[in-house]
Amino acid sequence: MKWVTRSHVHVDRVACPWLILRFVDSDAEFLFVPASEVQAAATREEAIPFDAPGVELGHRGDQCSFNAIIEKYALKDKALARLAKIVNAADTNRMDTDPIASGLEAIAVGNSLRFPDDMENLSHQFEVYDALYAWCRLEVVKHGAS
Repeated sequence: MKWVTRSHVHVDRVACPWLILRFVDSDAEFLFVPASEVQAAATREEAIPFDAPGVELGHRGDQCSFNAIIEKYALKDKALARLAKIVNAADTNRMDTDPIASGLEAIAVGNSLRFPDDMENLSHQFEVYDALYAWCRLEVVKHGAS
């Protein structure tokens, strides 16, 4: 399936493709377009839009798109729930709600500077999310966190 979002990826627009590929659609193809073109591209390409204003898989209240995808696809993994707290805090600029959020934001900014091409940026940051998810799995086991 094709998925489309805004270009110039940052925290949520990296976390969502990672989540989609790892837990929703292992054959996903991602398209990055200017914000004003997301809806048209979704229609033209028969793609699922995400992390854009007015789409089903977008921000809802104080929750980011990562949370919307977890909810839509009924992902119950406790480590993903822990990761969602980190992603949400970093993406919504509420760093005080999770101690790891500032580090994730710094990584996102640094990679955006190093790799302005969205697909190249994703390829480098997916390793970060794989490692962070592994850490979240360990935390869930150690602390029984949800």
